[in-house]
Amino acid sequence: MDPMTKMWVSLLGIGLMALAALLITFARLKTKGIVKFVLSFVAFVFLVFGFIYGVFSII
Repeated sequence: MDPMTKMWVSLLGIGLMALAALLITFARLKTKGIVKFVLSFVAFVFLVFGFIYGVFSII
């Protein structure tokens, strides 16, 4: 993979991790019940994909 593609993949991973952090913060502070669970689950999925993209950009 060329360096420019690695940069975009790593930026995507960083963006997904930042979005996950913002989403989980919003879910914990402003929501209740099933909405809190759904938002937390979506944030977890973003975090996992961000991690995968981060590792993929290193290889």
